[in-house]
Amino acid sequence: MVIRQSPYGSSLARAAVDLSLAMGAFEQHFDLLFMGAGVLQLLPDQDSAGIGLKSIGKVLSSLPLYDVERVYVDADALLRHGINADQLVLPVQALDTLALQELLNSADQLVSC
Repeated sequence: MVIRQSPYGSSLARAAVDLSLAMGAFEQHFDLLFMGAGVLQLLPDQDSAGIGLKSIGKVLSSLPLYDVERVYVDADALLRHGINADQLVLPVQALDTLALQELLNSADQLVSC
């Protein structure tokens, strides 16, 4: 699954997170890739109370409980947003452009949000 949406700009971000949780709950094995503005979902300490929503970062931090362990991020997107991979709510593997292409090309199916 490829997540490209910023955390609170639209309902797509939350829908992607919910789909990831559901797939994990039903023991579906999949890779989760955050690209572009989607890497912002992985930031800790998101304060979404002012807009009446739950923090996506807190929900994402529960993914290991659902056996979702293969989480990747676009290294260029992290750099563009000034984010260090060690700061994120989940352990991730940062991928350069070539590794991203290989991951996407190896997928049997892609879901992009």
